[in-house]
Amino acid sequence: MDNHTTDNTARRYKAYVSILGTTQLHLRSPSIIAWWSAAYPGFGHLLLSKYLRGFVLFIWEVFINLNANINLAILYSFQGKFDMATNVLDSRWLLAYLPVYFFAIWDSHRTTVDMNKVYLLAERENHRFNIFSIGTMEINYLDKRNPIMAGIWSALVPGSGQLYIHRLVTALFVISWTVAFLYLSHILEAVTLLFLGDISQSTAVLRAEFLLMLPSIYGFSIYDAYVNTVENNKLFEKEQRKFLQDNYQDSNFKILKGEKVNE
Repeated sequence: MDNHTTDNTARRYKAYVSILGTTQLHLRSPSIIAWWSAAYPGFGHLLLSKYLRGFVLFIWEVFINLNANINLAILYSFQGKFDMATNVLDSRWLLAYLPVYFFAIWDSHRTTVDMNKVYLLAERENHRFNIFSIGTMEINYLDKRNPIMAGIWSALVPGSGQLYIHRLVTALFVISWTVAFLYLSHILEAVTLLFLGDISQSTAVLRAEFLLMLPSIYGFSIYDAYVNTVENNKLFEKEQRKFLQDNYQDSNFKILKGEKVNE
């Protein structure tokens, strides 16, 4: 149940609030979005709320990366073992990986440019949208929250920052893959052994191909939670401003720019 039903009288809407989350258009940097796609294909599209495309690219990255041994090759390169890095790569999978990798970067950049144009048109139209949604399982509403807290919770547990700002789709996706990578990388087991003083065994149990996926997950979760909290706060202020103007401001009121008002 929404407090406002979309009647499709607007050509473009700035935002949509549902029980699954708040989706909105706002200005984004195409270069930053493309960078996140380069860091991990799919992340750039998730930042744009292009969930289906982002999920496909993310799963493709995981599948091809593991089969091509890309993370192992990266690890050996960092250690200066270039011969081992070359030998461990599977060229059959690697050649399938590269076109999709570059597509993710190009498409996220192109989509950001297009969505920025759509946002400017939607902002000019400034049509009403729902700000409250309640259902059997969830309640979502537009309000202001703390960006710092969103970032801190994401740093502690990736996905919890998204839960804080009610981005349930992204939260479920990030939490699921974080748990999978934590388990498969044996990092928690390694930390336990490290505290016990068994450094060699701690290093031996780690699986680098899964471990190297965690920094991207943590970084994305923090950035996504922080940025979306800031933008949700801006959206809340704009909606409040429009409500007060429509319901309480005199229709004849005008701001006279550049003119001195006599006391």
